Amino acid sequence: MAKITEVSPLAVPLPLLGPVPGVRLGAAEAGIRYRGRRDLMMMAFAPGTTVAGVFTRNLCPGAPIDWCREVLPAGAARALVVNAGNANVFTGRAGAESVRATAEAAAALAGCAPAAVFVASTGVIGEVLPHERLTAALPALHAALGENGWEDAARAIMTTDTFPKASTRRARIGGTAVTINGIAKGSGMIAPDMATMLSFVATDAAIPASVLQTLLERGVAPSFNCITVDSDTSTSDTLLLFATGQAAHPAVSSADDPALAGFAEALNAVLADLALQVARDGEGAQKLIRIEVTGAVSAISAKRIAFAIAHSPLVKTAVAGEDANWGRIVMAVGKAGEPADRDRLAVGIGGTWMARDGTVVAGYDEAPVVAHMKGREILIAVDIGLGEGAATVWTCDLTHGYIDINGSYRS
Repeated sequence: MAKITEVSPLAVPLPLLGPVPGVRLGAAEAGIRYRGRRDLMMMAFAPGTTVAGVFTRNLCPGAPIDWCREVLPAGAARALVVNAGNANVFTGRAGAESVRATAEAAAALAGCAPAAVFVASTGVIGEVLPHERLTAALPALHAALGENGWEDAARAIMTTDTFPKASTRRARIGGTAVTINGIAKGSGMIAPDMATMLSFVATDAAIPASVLQTLLERGVAPSFNCITVDSDTSTSDTLLLFATGQAAHPAVSSADDPALAGFAEALNAVLADLALQVARDGEGAQKLIRIEVTGAVSAISAKRIAFAIAHSPLVKTAVAGEDANWGRIVMAVGKAGEPADRDRLAVGIGGTWMARDGTVVAGYDEAPVVAHMKGREILIAVDIGLGEGAATVWTCDLTHGYIDINGSYRS
């Protein structure tokens, strides 16, 4: 594994995460790949906990994805087990056996059926997971689970991440306060398609699994599905949302219930916060880039154009070099395959419009743009000039650090 020694300059402090009633969690050192650090995380949930999830659309998913997809329709969860260092992807029958052995071992400890155990893995692809190390570490880990293990859990699932990622919000349902806590990991192989690398969110709200699923899918679209680091969609993308039902609020039966409005807003805030932290921790990243596209023929078209800009190595390296090269942005708009008219296009950086109607803005002064490019957070704005469609996505710059990390990932 590549060694990460410096915390991203875009890192944000880990918030203080209090308990979520009905959740006990913790981390342990299983020695799966790393030495001298925790690499195994477990959560245990109260009976009656419901679950929702979204997973990668990569057509070469890991064995944990297959397992979670199979057990998710039941909508019930009693435990979650996550390891770092080995993704358990492209490992054939051995991969499926590792997942089953893990689920069965956790189920025996949690007092539930294996189908109520969710499993996730992250790390190197193509190496058989030594699950006997994992299952050997589970009994002591389970015995030590507590309500305040959120930071340990966030750190245990890191791979090339330079800082742990967590978020928390409070909301009310029918006058009753509920808590939402979430953790995530992700730094490279980031171009989510339904989810992110790994993210786990828990609440003490009492929400049916079908309603929870709708809320999660709605919240993922403007958050995790609007970030990219390197345009590569992970084989292990997993986002799970657990509701323990410990809060005594009025029953809800629909995602559109007005009583859930505050909860949905808080959930969306947690998802957006976690997603943005992943973008901030892009491998080798020195700058966070926000791309706002307006004036497209539709919101879908705007998002595709925004991602064409966000995925462009030329745009990302220009930002890394603090070069206000708007020509690269125009190039990316044109290659998106979406309706665009060069002579109606406008491009701006940092609040300064540089080009409009197919040419440089009259009297354009590059000085404020150059100053903006030296900052840590960069804003790129594009007005397509054809309609009302708008979208915002986030990415990061592309530096030598990305090559250094990924060139030595398995060493």
